[in-house]
Amino acid sequence: MNGITLTLRVLHHGERHLAGELLTVADRHSTEHEVHHVAKDLAGWSREHVERLTGTARAYGLELDDAPAKPAPGLLTLVREKAAQAVGHRPEPGLLLLRDLRDLHLDAAENSLHWEMLAQVAQASKDTRLLDLASSCHPQTLRQMRWTNTMIKNISPQLLTSL
Repeated sequence: MNGITLTLRVLHHGERHLAGELLTVADRHSTEHEVHHVAKDLAGWSREHVERLTGTARAYGLELDDAPAKPAPGLLTLVREKAAQAVGHRPEPGLLLLRDLRDLHLDAAENSLHWEMLAQVAQASKDTRLLDLASSCHPQTLRQMRWTNTMIKNISPQLLTSL
């Protein structure tokens, strides 16, 4: 495995993960209509990136699964939720949304870095296929980051001062 195939594999995994997390957040916050609908749209972008990465990877001898990732809640999250249920309270919905947006932002930022790495190796090796892929997908990842950042900026002042 060389650096290009490694980057394609890591980026494929990251986009699958982000798509699954966006859908989880959309479902978890279904009463927040903007979050619900925008997160579903943004998940579509990541699913498209997964499909494109899968096709591109084949040209480099790499077989990647393009099936959507099934997000599994982390063990720590499950323990916290069960403990909160046992004592009769759950985290504030606003705090949960803020945490989810932060996590989405970090996932998108990681993908953005990998898209940048792929673009740089594509330029250095004069690989137009990789450069076209990165040039068309990376801007959407940057928009995913801008959305999460804007949402965090909008909800955190009132939420965090009211605690």
